[in-house]
Amino acid sequence: MAQEVYFEQVVARGCGLDVHKETVVATVSGTGIKKETRTFSTFTRSLTELREWLLSLGVTHVSMESTGVYWKPVFNILEGFGLTILIVNARHIKYVPGHKTDKKDSAWICKLLLAGLLKGSFVPPVEIRNLRDMTRYRRKLDGAVTAEKNRMIRILEDANIKLSTVLSKVHGASGTKIIDAMLSGETNPEVLLELCHGRIKADREDIKLALEGKLTDHHKFMLGMIKKDIDQTEALINDLDKEIAKQLQPYAEELSLLKQIPGVGEQTAGALIAEIGVNMDAFPDEKHLASWAGMSPGNNESAGKKKSGRTTHGNKNVKAVLTESAWAASKTKNTFLSSKYKRLAGRRGKKRAIVAVGHSILTIAYRMIKEKKSFLELGAKYIDEKKREGQIKYFQKRLQELGVENPEDLKSA
Repeated sequence: MAQEVYFEQVVARGCGLDVHKETVVATVSGTGIKKETRTFSTFTRSLTELREWLLSLGVTHVSMESTGVYWKPVFNILEGFGLTILIVNARHIKYVPGHKTDKKDSAWICKLLLAGLLKGSFVPPVEIRNLRDMTRYRRKLDGAVTAEKNRMIRILEDANIKLSTVLSKVHGASGTKIIDAMLSGETNPEVLLELCHGRIKADREDIKLALEGKLTDHHKFMLGMIKKDIDQTEALINDLDKEIAKQLQPYAEELSLLKQIPGVGEQTAGALIAEIGVNMDAFPDEKHLASWAGMSPGNNESAGKKKSGRTTHGNKNVKAVLTESAWAASKTKNTFLSSKYKRLAGRRGKKRAIVAVGHSILTIAYRMIKEKKSFLELGAKYIDEKKREGQIKYFQKRLQELGVENPEDLKSA
């Protein structure tokens, strides 16, 4: 039998929710109310009854696990009625193994809540949540377009048309004209060659050889279907971009500030605002934000031995945005971020260097949004200068320890 655990009560009246797809198990407890467990369905009417029950009992705090998307409808019904709602990482509130039931889970969550042992996850305001849905969906559509373009390249390879060999961008201006001409029935390499831009680096004869293939009716049909899918998806992306731009209008100042960071463009800045919001009071400092985003090294130490320092799980969407920005920043010239990447890539590898640069971008974004200050470029030599200053201070200190007050004395020694 599991031993009962007692905690000092911090919250007067609370409720623990064990949320599932079809049911919500609620346990209430606290000062002046009887401990009770009830089960509700996830239909809106039943969740409204749950809310009215909690309010009638004077419950002030509610906690639930962040289970998939099932917590969201519950949160939406409870939000805005004076309740403090904590969405908690499921790994932080595991119950005793072998004694797990829905009722015990909700009671355990309630007990931890009353003891003040639960820390809520960051849940941005509804406007930011809506923006987050759109930017994440846009990323999915971008991925779908990329997948279809790769599929088109595979069809061309199957037809022995080697566009990817001679063109750096198969779906650039020249590649698109050639593919459109092929779909229209043109297969003569001489005619197709004339569609290529004059600044293509590949030799004209090589391009002509690459265009000699065996394009069957099946290949044309598949290319046409893929092109239609790409066009339709890009039209959706265009509509989505317009709505995202509209929703970002209240955050024009923050958007303008973030775009000053090397590697951060319009789309990336909007996605970053959608993920972390604009109220930095939700994070005590930039280190907490980096930890929440999963851009900080993890701590894994036992018996004085440090083991893997891999980054924490964090927010995978923020990671993806920061990684893209870090790659773009690494290719900029004469910037602090590019010099940081180059210094770290040689010693620690490219992947670790990208994570470090992404961490720096997030730290900069935190300060700029919180303090409403413009970006200050430190320059490519900043790290070297700081290192030089540190070395000078170190050697000055060592000279003083050796009894040399004035370095000029060394010349006569």
